[in-house]
Parts: sequence; structure tokens; C-alpha cells
Amino acid sequence: MKFIIQRVTEASVEVADQTIGKIGKGYLVLIGVGQEDTKEVADKLIRKMIGLRIFEDAVGKTNLSLADVSGSLLLVSQFTLYANCKKGNRPSFTEAGAPDLAEELYEYMIAECSKQVPCVETGSFGAEMKVSLVNDGPFTIILDSEKM
Repeated sequence: MKFIIQRVTEASVEVADQTIGKIGKGYLVLIGVGQEDTKEVADKLIRKMIGLRIFEDAVGKTNLSLADVSGSLLLVSQFTLYANCKKGNRPSFTEAGAPDLAEELYEYMIAECSKQVPCVETGSFGAEMKVSLVNDGPFTIILDSEKM
């Protein structure tokens, strides 16, 4: 499983010219599910993500968590995080989890995050989406379950 976490001052996602998710200060999280991923793997990444202290405190140190700043989450599924570009110029996505597994885990992550974060917005699984953000910093963290 892979999370691309972007600290944002605002972010939104549109489907068919309609805004379906929008947040202010918080994280835009692009989520990729691999073939071997489980709820236990999701739980591990969620714990790490929510506990990250990447917001600045009063003296400018990245010392505050999402909860400390009353931040929100915008969770967007993105199977292309599993693109394999080793051969040729056309990426292969065979390492991505099957759509049924990926959607089940995506919905699970939304539910689990909603238990811990008051404002959780989402994209639409499998939809063609337009994602907009103002990256604060810029500050981007990659969590990869295979490296944790």
C-alpha cells in the first residue's frame, strides 16, 4: 500500500464538473492499493499518517499533528501509484490490487479515518477525477508499506 500525503492549505476533487470533496488545512492523500494489501496494512499506514507531526508550531518547527491543527483529510484512490515503468514507455499496472480488493480497502480506510478525524472527504473510486490542491510548503511524504 502506498500513501502520498501532501500537506495542504486547501484541496478539492471534481467528478463530471461537480466538486465532490473539499477541505481546507490538512492532508490530501493519494492512496494506492497493491495485490497483497490487507486491513492490517491499512491500519498501520493510517496510524502512521494520523500521527505524523508535519505542521509547524509557533516557532516554525514541524512538531504538530493533524489533530493538533484541527486538520482535515481528502482521501483519493489512485491505482497509478503502482505504475511499473521498467520496460518501454507505457506503464504497466499489474502490481496494483484488483479493483474489488482496492475498493474494499479504500472504503475501509475512509471508515477508519472517520473514526479519528472529524472531517474526512473523498474522491470517487474508479472515477475520472480532477484533483486541485495548494501544497503547503510544499510538503509531501510518501508512506510505502513495503518500506515500513
